[in-house]
Amino acid sequence: MTFEEYLRTLRGKTVDVIGIGVSNRPLLRLLAQAGASVVAHDKKTAEQLGEIVSELRELGVRTVLGENYLNCLEGEIVFRTPGLRPDHPALEAARARGAEVTSEMEVFFDLCPCAMIAVTGSDGKTTTTTVISEMLKAAGKTVWLGGNIGAPLLDQTGKMRPEDYAVLELSSFQLMSMKKTPHIAVITNLSPNHLDWHRDMAEYIDAKCHIFRQQGPEDVLVLNYDNAPSRALAEQARGEVRFFSRAGAEEARVRLENGVILYGTEPLFPASEIRIPGVHNVENYMTACAALYDIVSPEIMARVAREFAGVEHRLELVRELDGVRWYNDSIGSSPTRTLAGLHCFPEKVILIAGGYDKHVPFDGLGAAAPAHVKTLLLCGATADKIETAVKQAPDYREGSPAILHFTRLDDAVTAARELAKPGDVVLFSPACASFDQFPNFMIRGRYFKDRVNELK
Repeated sequence: MTFEEYLRTLRGKTVDVIGIGVSNRPLLRLLAQAGASVVAHDKKTAEQLGEIVSELRELGVRTVLGENYLNCLEGEIVFRTPGLRPDHPALEAARARGAEVTSEMEVFFDLCPCAMIAVTGSDGKTTTTTVISEMLKAAGKTVWLGGNIGAPLLDQTGKMRPEDYAVLELSSFQLMSMKKTPHIAVITNLSPNHLDWHRDMAEYIDAKCHIFRQQGPEDVLVLNYDNAPSRALAEQARGEVRFFSRAGAEEARVRLENGVILYGTEPLFPASEIRIPGVHNVENYMTACAALYDIVSPEIMARVAREFAGVEHRLELVRELDGVRWYNDSIGSSPTRTLAGLHCFPEKVILIAGGYDKHVPFDGLGAAAPAHVKTLLLCGATADKIETAVKQAPDYREGSPAILHFTRLDDAVTAARELAKPGDVVLFSPACASFDQFPNFMIRGRYFKDRVNELK
């Protein structure tokens, strides 16, 4: 079915859309303009949502808001927001009465007319997805960047051509109900994450596996050979498996040897040419090279590595003030991601961390803190848990690192300013999600940058 044909099927249909966040607003407009009878549901009140409620009502979209927002799902089609489990009782009830329960991304996979490359994993998804997009654009391709990064794509589908590429970052929340797969699927790595939402680690990994479960022999799956949970997935693959290995494993198609990234025996470029810092970014580039080797030349890959300056909120240098460098790594929403950031700096850093509790362990971060953290400034719901993990580390000694607690991020920034000496690094990498104080990591990161840029 083409995009235009799909829009025609919507005319006169009753459709429920769960969630009035930014990512669902293009979907709501698309459905209303296609002639569907649309009801938008959100747990927030009209006051919390603001002007969008009036805009939707002008389009003829009815709204059901507040605590009981899921009590009246009566549409023929129900669009699930990724944050709502697909087995939620309200969705099960909708299926039982015959409704089609889907999502914006599921419909996009049904209608997309061009090749799709999709990336998931516990860490490195956004940078890897962006690097893949940058390499394709540098090769002269038209790229549509979406999923968890960029803009929602369903309403853009009519503009896409068969020769284009859709490059997608997908979360476990989105993948859990996916029934189709991309031509090239990438899993960067797997480590405990989102265990506040998933029942256990097994369910989390199972959700990630939906990115390749329906692939065929002509499709490609890129996996991290150095990450045991990722490597084990190769047994389930139906298509070509391309491993990458920073440790230089011979079994890997893309590997690092003597500081050079190789594809098979062919040198691609020295890892030292990668402009963005950190060994985890070497892995991100290796992942992209494994995915794109048949599409993008090594010369273009190397040029992007030299020129691409990175993605906002990922080890982003905010400013240097009085000899102190301030970095925004708000994307560090898991302990492993923050660990990767710490390893980018040869000196001990002043680390600002803490946030929403996703029920993941902080043992690894705690064990590394004495060697990598000069002073630890904690705020948010997980502050006590992180402190406990650090103090239980075998190498911890009283005051190394010093640990301070703050109620607000502003106060932690002010304290870091007072503590930092010329030559120090202040790193904001929370190791946690943002939801205890901020709607998402982007707003959290921009808030941090604003506070840093206000420092005199």
